[in-house]
Amino acid sequence: MRLGPDWRVSCSCPPAALPGSLTEPGRHFLDDASRCATIPCTMTEFTSSASDAYGVQDYSPQPEIAGVEVIPLRRFNDDGGSMTELARLDNGELQGVSDFKARQMNYSVMEPLAIKAFHLHKHQTDVWYVPPSDKILLVLSDVRAGSPSEGTTRRFVLGDGKSFLVRIPPGVAHGARNLRPAAPSAIIYFVDVQFSTDDDCDEGRLPWDHFGAEVWEVERA
Repeated sequence: MRLGPDWRVSCSCPPAALPGSLTEPGRHFLDDASRCATIPCTMTEFTSSASDAYGVQDYSPQPEIAGVEVIPLRRFNDDGGSMTELARLDNGELQGVSDFKARQMNYSVMEPLAIKAFHLHKHQTDVWYVPPSDKILLVLSDVRAGSPSEGTTRRFVLGDGKSFLVRIPPGVAHGARNLRPAAPSAIIYFVDVQFSTDDDCDEGRLPWDHFGAEVWEVERA
């Protein structure tokens, strides 16, 4: 526990017992006149090998990527099933999604544990959706020169009981891994550039391990 400068510390232990003492059990009481908390004044000692490897779990949020938006969707369910409203369109413009006009909608299926990466566009913006019954790891990395988030890589888990859209702007490399070991997963995505094999084709690629193969590994913490 981190203590701010205004915290006052008193202890119910005998005077001989110091904070962290293993010989005199007791509790420290900490308050700032508006809150009170207690922590044991004893501390468990670890083995030397565990102490050398010990670290504290990092719960800080992932860094943001400029232009990437996560739009939560409402999922309506009852004892007969469920329904999710994916998008409302006004002349192709998706309500709630910044600067995006849909010109094509695609449906993709990934086999168990398959990886498809990395796609990269100079002009095209994607808006992705994964059904809550499926589970996809989406990896994004900002490769736009001069972007405020240049070089930032971020991971999302899509589906897995949740429903939301993810807006992926041009210049943000994106790839996916199906996290389901024995079943396919689906991706429904809108794009604002129609697919073409002509000279204006915007289907760029980077190697699947361009940002390190470990980015696809399941976290083990």
